[in-house]
Amino acid sequence: MDTNISLHDLSSIQAKAEAEGKQCLVGAVIINPQGQAFVQKRAATRRLWPGCWDLAGGHVEPGETLEEALRREVREETGWEVSRIVAIIDLYDGELAEGGAIYEVDFLVEIAGDLAHPQLEWSKNSEFRWLDLSEIELLKENRQEADTFVYDIVKKGLEMAARMRYNP
Repeated sequence: MDTNISLHDLSSIQAKAEAEGKQCLVGAVIINPQGQAFVQKRAATRRLWPGCWDLAGGHVEPGETLEEALRREVREETGWEVSRIVAIIDLYDGELAEGGAIYEVDFLVEIAGDLAHPQLEWSKNSEFRWLDLSEIELLKENRQEADTFVYDIVKKGLEMAARMRYNP
C-alpha cells in the first residue's frame, strides 16, 4: 500500500471507489505538540463498537472530497479545526464486519483549538484522552482479539509522528 500519495491523487482513488459502489470513510489520528494521539471512547449505547476507543472520523457525504470530509468530521466530533494534514497513514479497501464495501483513508493531522477541552458529541462518546505509545494497549479494551484496526492505525500514526519529530 502506497501512503506516499498526494491529496490530489486521492480524488481519483475516491472516484474509483465510489464508481465501484464503495462507501468512502475518513479517519484522523490527531497529534498534539507532545506527540500524543487523541482518542475518544464510544458510548456504551452505540450499536457498533460500544465502549471501544475510536478515532475522529466517519462517512464521506455525497459531493464531498476526502479532505473536506476529514475536516468536517474532526470539527463535528471535537470542535477543532484541522490546521495541517501531515500524512496519509493508511488506505483500507475492503469490507466492514457488519457488511458493505468500504474505502477508508486515515490521516495524520495537527489541529487548532483548545486541546484540553474538545467539544465531544457526548451522546456518542463517553470520554477522551491523549495517549502515547506506552499506553497504546488501552485501545484493545472492549474489542475482539482480532479487531486491532484502531490500535494499528494509532500506532502507525504515533510512530510516524515520532519519526518526523526527530527527523524533520
